[in-house]
Amino acid sequence: MMSNIKVGDKVRFLNSTGGGVVRSFKGKDQVLVEDEDGFEVPALIRECVVVGDSEMQVHSSRRSPLPSITQSPAPQPKKPAPQPEMEKVTETVEGERLNIYLAYLPIEPAKVMQGSGYETYFINDSNYYLFFNYMNRQNNSWISRYNGIVEPNTQIFLEEFSKEELNDLERICVQLIAFKKDKPYSLKNAISVELHLDTVKFYKQHCFMENDFFDEDAMVYPIVRQDIPEKELLISAAELQEAMQQKVREDRRAPQTIVKKKATDSAILEVDLHITELLDNTNGLSNADMLNYQLEKFHEVLSKYAANKGQKIVFIHGKGDGVLRKAIEKELKTKYKQHYYQDASFREYGFGATMVTIK
Repeated sequence: MMSNIKVGDKVRFLNSTGGGVVRSFKGKDQVLVEDEDGFEVPALIRECVVVGDSEMQVHSSRRSPLPSITQSPAPQPKKPAPQPEMEKVTETVEGERLNIYLAYLPIEPAKVMQGSGYETYFINDSNYYLFFNYMNRQNNSWISRYNGIVEPNTQIFLEEFSKEELNDLERICVQLIAFKKDKPYSLKNAISVELHLDTVKFYKQHCFMENDFFDEDAMVYPIVRQDIPEKELLISAAELQEAMQQKVREDRRAPQTIVKKKATDSAILEVDLHITELLDNTNGLSNADMLNYQLEKFHEVLSKYAANKGQKIVFIHGKGDGVLRKAIEKELKTKYKQHYYQDASFREYGFGATMVTIK
């Protein structure tokens, strides 16, 4: 029987459905047959019948076809194997621009305060396929947490992690390359975006919010918006101090807009402490940073006119939440006890200004 079957023969099974290509012999009475899915199945030789002389076209991800050990006739032109039909990508007009996001969802939303665990998703809201690599920083190196290809207009699950792993995610990075298959497309630059995750937010229920991608509340971080990679704004204390000093220098050289004399009473100076009057750009500044800058201007003006006895200065702080007003009153009570202060004219400023008289 063995002489009738050889490696490379296409066989089918007599007593069951199926068949495949003989890959090797196992003992004296068995062969290993590779089926259409690429798996090797043992079969008795007596239960196999040869149905063709040539190698069967079996798609296997594990090995390439073995050559026949017997001389075969002159090869005949073969028709190309039919390629699996690719699923057509539904494209949108807005999808021609890359919009890429990372999303974090709590596994048990009711237990966010306890840190019950979290899931990470990658969102490709564009018409492009993406090669991407998702990493976290560890000391001075990077560790890849997930890499692969994501299809257009698709979101995929990346990983599940516990609260003990949150510290590892303070610094993350996503690198990606965008392309389309079998059609022309606009060239997109390779992208690498580093972000800092505020891991404290993962313990706060209100930080997980309604979003466009999930029925559940999620914390969504943009990676690319309208083809523009996110650029994290990191400002050190030294850079902040330099920016403030630069503003002071510019104010000295420019027309005075902070301290203005009132047209109706030249003895009263008016100082507007609204942050929009003091700084052209507040990007990257926290509320505490802005409050400190406003108080710095307050001290600067009082120091400048400390020798002008009887000088009246109106500090406009606005009503708002009263944070700046309370901070000014605290400074006057503790550091400027010698000066007299009161609410400025209600008719002109409402409750939004304090007048200080230099003593």
